[in-house]
Amino acid sequence: MAETAVKAPAGLLGGRRVSDPWVLMCALLLVGIGLVMVYSASSALALKRTGDAAFFFKAHLVRVLLGLAVMVLLAGYDYLRLRRWTYPLLGLVFLALLLVLIPGVGHTAGGATRWLRLAGVSLQPSELAKLALVIYLAYYLSKHQDQVKTFSRGMLPPLGVAMLMVAPVLLEPDLGISITLVVLAMGMLFVAGARLVHLALLAAAGVPVLYLLLSRGYWLDRMLSFLSPWKDPSDTGFQIIHSFLAFGSGGVMGAGLGASKQKLFYLPEPHTDFIFSVLGEELGLWGVLLVLAIFMVLVWRGLKIALEAGDLFGSYLALGCTLIVGLQAFVNAGVVMGLLPTKGLTLPFISYGGSSLITNFACVGILLSVAGHSGRRP
Repeated sequence: MAETAVKAPAGLLGGRRVSDPWVLMCALLLVGIGLVMVYSASSALALKRTGDAAFFFKAHLVRVLLGLAVMVLLAGYDYLRLRRWTYPLLGLVFLALLLVLIPGVGHTAGGATRWLRLAGVSLQPSELAKLALVIYLAYYLSKHQDQVKTFSRGMLPPLGVAMLMVAPVLLEPDLGISITLVVLAMGMLFVAGARLVHLALLAAAGVPVLYLLLSRGYWLDRMLSFLSPWKDPSDTGFQIIHSFLAFGSGGVMGAGLGASKQKLFYLPEPHTDFIFSVLGEELGLWGVLLVLAIFMVLVWRGLKIALEAGDLFGSYLALGCTLIVGLQAFVNAGVVMGLLPTKGLTLPFISYGGSSLITNFACVGILLSVAGHSGRRP
């Protein structure tokens, strides 16, 4: 079942053999594109704010190196050992989510309190919550596979844990990651064999909750601006309109690397949530299709690893890690292209980031671990 192993690039995994080089190659390609685009998208903004055009690029490079280290460590770590860390990790992340909400402890930016500052380093616990939830779900579903079709034992406990993680994230507030956590839980339950009627009833029960959340001012404004951004082009529709202008200006071949005009203080924070717009303007349709194709290959290989894993825990773990990266990538692409409401999610491996970037590297490391160790296990 396992594919013939090939050697990784020299020096990356210390000569260790990698059973799925496609996953590694896709991640490295995306990281390389991200480094170039972060510098291009952020240089003008960094020069204005700090006087150093490479300020964000250098910070991003440090985080990429840290993420690579995390990926390498997890790739060589037997994923089955993660089972013993399920509840400690879940507890630590939940505690961190609560600490964020304490005035004076959580760091606020852009009207939301989502970060902890530790020794000058910002940490976003809600990003780590995605990975902690996936590890828990993989452990629980593999352990209770025979009960997954029952509501009390198969559905209620994992959804209860998911809601426990969602509650503090909603209070930050962060609707994007909250929805991601719910989708992760529902998706993994569906694949595990949960009854469709149970999932449908839970989805129906969530509709009034979502309605109440959207009735809060700025979330409703975001939804309305998605439907018709030109009604308020100077405020709620500003970002998406300038994202459209970026893609339109790029055309098929692109305006050229570094030649984006929308990054020049039209797109707010062009190196984070809307970096894909800058990429579309500078590299054109071909650049956009290339990036989407790389993500599609990464998702395909992740699902293949999940199908070929030697045990249920590894299978669910690989599925969850693939969903984390894949969902975030295609939601971000959908947002900047005007296909989805603004969610505030970064583009994996390409956007400037910290906690999100490390989480995505951790997911790739776990995928490599499942692929490698499953192939060596009888």
